[in-house]
Amino acid sequence: MADPVAEAMSRHPTPEGLVYQYGTAGFRTKSEVLDSVMARCGLIAALRSRALKGKWVGVMITASHNPPEDNGVKIVEPMGNMLQEEWEILATAISNKQTPEEVSQYYQEIAEKYRIDLSSPARAVVARDTRASGARLLAAFLDGLTKGAGAEVKDYGFLTTPQLHYMVRCLNTEGTPDAYGTPTEKGYYEKFGAAFKNALRGKKPSGSLTVDCANGVGGPKLAELIKHLPPKEEALEIFVVNDNVIKPESLNVECGADFVKTNQRAPPSSKAGPGDRCCSLDGDADRVVYYFKDSNNMFHLLDGDRIATLVASFLGDLVRQSGLADKVTIGVVQTAYANGAATEYVEKTLKLKVDCTPTGVKYLHHAAEKLDVGVYFEANGHGTVIFSPDTLDTIAKYEPRSPGQKDALDVLRAVIDLINQAVGDALSDFLLVEVVLAHKSWGAQEWLSTYTDLPNRLLKVIVADRKIFQTTDAERKLVKPDGLQKSIDAEVQKVRQGRSFARASGTEDAVRVYAEAATRGEADDLARKVAELVKAAGSA
Repeated sequence: MADPVAEAMSRHPTPEGLVYQYGTAGFRTKSEVLDSVMARCGLIAALRSRALKGKWVGVMITASHNPPEDNGVKIVEPMGNMLQEEWEILATAISNKQTPEEVSQYYQEIAEKYRIDLSSPARAVVARDTRASGARLLAAFLDGLTKGAGAEVKDYGFLTTPQLHYMVRCLNTEGTPDAYGTPTEKGYYEKFGAAFKNALRGKKPSGSLTVDCANGVGGPKLAELIKHLPPKEEALEIFVVNDNVIKPESLNVECGADFVKTNQRAPPSSKAGPGDRCCSLDGDADRVVYYFKDSNNMFHLLDGDRIATLVASFLGDLVRQSGLADKVTIGVVQTAYANGAATEYVEKTLKLKVDCTPTGVKYLHHAAEKLDVGVYFEANGHGTVIFSPDTLDTIAKYEPRSPGQKDALDVLRAVIDLINQAVGDALSDFLLVEVVLAHKSWGAQEWLSTYTDLPNRLLKVIVADRKIFQTTDAERKLVKPDGLQKSIDAEVQKVRQGRSFARASGTEDAVRVYAEAATRGEADDLARKVAELVKAAGSA
């Protein structure tokens, strides 16, 4: 009898000499070498669904902020969270099997190990961003999923990554007391549109907001979402720029969150005037950073650290005002990339607990899940707020004792609905920021003045083998190569308020060097010196 798995795999042979790795963002590389990986991810998605008694798992075909010629794939757990680490290892292993027969054998081995009944139902949800290679890679994935593994599929076409996570969570909670929403695009827009209106409670953000969509899938999706928001006269006027999805080769080119964060300047296409609030999404709309130019035409970035501190301070106010302060605690989760001034502001001014984790949303998300209310944003603008089930229950059942408590509680409940708790979602995140600014009666300048960032510089050093750079202490210290950390520490000692670390990139053969110090010159100098040390160690 023919082996459907081997047969499906034979149509997508493995390129020779390549080693694939399921990294922090799934598999991600040049799109032309991903067909075999996509077919195998179809098998893994089916196995994962069967291991979870036929629950829907998600698959997103995207390379986020990477250049247009790249693509990637990541698998999503039933509640919209990241794939379990144990299964990342299985996905990596199956993607590096050489022959169709080896893949089929490994597929059977996984089934035996996890006692998976291969004849039981398996279900997967799939969506993709607007890259030109998406249709071809989707076909390879479906080949593995349906023809190879005999699973059922629901294809949502083009979605932002957070919309895909939302669909997965909705499908798996449908008909339960924890139903997250309606698993359709319209359901997504209606849920977040209504929550935005309820959270504003008649307050209006000052001025307008210009949203740069990185010429990615966020453009058309934001245009749809705007139709479900209150009219601009009542709430917020939004100008959409860089929404050209007709030319996939323009994706992330001189625009988008990564461009703004890395270059510390507005996209060249920006026409925003002094004081105008702007934000940029990335290619799959799961990151957002804010920025503006002041009256002297000076650029100011309001990145993920700023969003985290703004949101944490607002949630702290709401919890106190609604009378829940002794029942609910709020914590902020950061990575080593968080600006030292932001950490100090959270601990000393907001008086909230700060946890530090390795870089990568899965680590932040995991740490935030352990808190009553966990606020996490990477400096790159990727993040969300997670409320524990007990905390949601406490807030839902709490009886306010005064009109003031009731008002605060109503806003808090609407804000919970406005936050996409499945994953960081640029569209819901920027609506949340606008709600906070409206309630505080702040513009971008007032937000900026809450604390002063220490000048910092982020550099990328291309290396032959990133795996030789190994870290500890939430990636803040290198343990390998030997002696490198000692040399970095010696450079840090030479500058005021100095801090620097180097870590291997999760997505490319490079080491990222971060440095901060009391002045711009010292920060730049420190980053350059540490980059030179890394380069020397990488070529030794």
